[in-house]
Amino acid sequence: MKKTLEFKAHDGEIEDIALGPDNKVVTAGRDFQCCVWQQDQLVTGLCWNENLPGIPDKAYRYQACRDSGTFLGLGTVTGSVAIYIAFSLQRLYYVKEAHGIVVTDVAFVPESRRGRELLAGNEAALLSVAVDSRCKLHLLPGRRSLPVWLLLLLCAGLIVAAILLLQLAFPGFL
Repeated sequence: MKKTLEFKAHDGEIEDIALGPDNKVVTAGRDFQCCVWQQDQLVTGLCWNENLPGIPDKAYRYQACRDSGTFLGLGTVTGSVAIYIAFSLQRLYYVKEAHGIVVTDVAFVPESRRGRELLAGNEAALLSVAVDSRCKLHLLPGRRSLPVWLLLLLCAGLIVAAILLLQLAFPGFL
């Protein structure tokens, strides 16, 4: 095996790393940053204390990337838990003070057969544990989307309706 790339991704420890689509890499570090990389080039980044002003410096405790690199989980010293889309860093889920005290670890439910049973139709599941000796399961509901055939049918219906309205407003239009 031969090293092909090396670069400094964070100031301090890297807590988690995940590989994603298009050869992108997501890293989460102790320097309060989550970064998306293409080779050694920074694509986008999120600094917790800049992008989330309600979370003071050194407030986050643990981070985790989902195996597929799709999501990033965050636990804070105030007990809050959040899930972000890893490649756009858009927040999808947030529970303020879910534990009420320091979150000591977060981990995504694995994308295995048994893990899918736990998901029960949800898109992701994040486990959080805290100093309060509790383990909580946070479920990210599946995002709904319309089937393409239904979308095309609705568009065709709108076109027909527009033509009929034009025909009524302007007799002899067609």
